[in-house]
Amino acid sequence: MSEPSLPPDAQVSRTTVEQLVDRPVDDLSLYRRALTHRSLLRIYPTHTFQSNERLEFLGDALLDLLIGEVLYDRFPDKAEGALTRLRARLVSERPLAAYARRMDLGAHLLMSDNAARGHGRDNPSILADAFEALVGAVYLDRGYEAARQFIQDHVLDPFDLVEMATQDENYKSQLLERMQARSRPQPTYHVVQEDGPSHDKTFTVEVRVGDTAYEQGTAGSKQEAEQQAARQTLEQIATEESAT
Repeated sequence: MSEPSLPPDAQVSRTTVEQLVDRPVDDLSLYRRALTHRSLLRIYPTHTFQSNERLEFLGDALLDLLIGEVLYDRFPDKAEGALTRLRARLVSERPLAAYARRMDLGAHLLMSDNAARGHGRDNPSILADAFEALVGAVYLDRGYEAARQFIQDHVLDPFDLVEMATQDENYKSQLLERMQARSRPQPTYHVVQEDGPSHDKTFTVEVRVGDTAYEQGTAGSKQEAEQQAARQTLEQIATEESAT
């Protein structure tokens, strides 16, 4: 059965999609939906096509599962906290947006002119959502193995996971080096809260640089809480520097 007529702004060719995902596709409508930003729906309110938000939800879950599966098998000696941090370095908004940029995904997004003029095609949140939605579309169209291979190609293959895992354990060292490079005081770590019984305590640790309090981390050990606090402080500093 032929698809209903769509406005020109909501159309995408099979050739374009197959080049984008580097594999044959069956259900083109899934990929069109994955590329559709919600701003387009406001332009054509009488049409029944959907935005990529539901596919984004599915793709997010698939990324967590598939990346988690790889890391679980690859690093049998790492604790839950280390695996969680490593997965976050691969599937949080910033890296997801980077994967989308490498594919030039922004150029293929279906969105309103206003959204495009507002730099929507390079917006990290929009790009990350679209990448997740594309993962969901590949899964629904071609199955689990195709989605796994797509993630392998675009998320895992560009990185040396062993090197990344080694760096992951050194957030405190990374933060110290960053402060030294800026001639700032050495970071210090302070326990600001302890919860739970003595045999199962949870510690909340805060990073301070001189008189400035930065981020906090919470974990079942002081060392792990310090690493979390250092990681979040590094992310905060990076965000502040990118905004200036």
